[in-house]
Amino acid sequence: MLIINSLAGLLILTSLCVIAAKGAKKSAIFYALQSLVLVVLFVCLAKEMQAHELYMWSIGAFITKVLLVPAILFYATKKLGDENIAGGLNNAWLIPIVAAIVVVCYFVVTPIELPLVTHLKPVLSVSLGHFLLGLLCIVSQRNILKQVFGYCLMENGSHLTLALLANKAPELVEIGVATDAIFAVIIMVVLVNKIYRQLHSLDAKQLMELKG
Repeated sequence: MLIINSLAGLLILTSLCVIAAKGAKKSAIFYALQSLVLVVLFVCLAKEMQAHELYMWSIGAFITKVLLVPAILFYATKKLGDENIAGGLNNAWLIPIVAAIVVVCYFVVTPIELPLVTHLKPVLSVSLGHFLLGLLCIVSQRNILKQVFGYCLMENGSHLTLALLANKAPELVEIGVATDAIFAVIIMVVLVNKIYRQLHSLDAKQLMELKG
């Protein structure tokens, strides 16, 4: 149990690193690291809950989240550049904001009475908190390529929530979730590429004004 909760804490730490990292390439590295932690967490949950389906989930998550999605994002940074855009939320505010998100989510899940997650409420609060962390990444970053990681964080949160509440679901469900994530990232990278071709910049501030 301590290992599972510690891994959940690592998810929060790596999310903080994804948001705070300078440049999309470093964020991709931290995202791959977070996804690896998520894979290990799936294995531990499979053993704890006697849910053998989660072993297959961990394999699928390793292929898609640790290998494919970071590879796509690395390719995007190589093609578009790894522009470090100043501005946005000061990193000094990230730690208290992330801490507040985790605390609020913990109090939200405390009243929940589900046999499957009675002793895993800290992990459930982390999974829910990832939705807000993803939103924080989207609204706090001016680099539009880094904003893609906000979606990736939200998707990791939904994946963990599903593993906690529907761990007996067939592997086909996990494959569907992972496939949706890959195609969503590909579509967003294509859109970022088109924006870069038009503006020659990854600065979201350049999108604030419509030009006729």
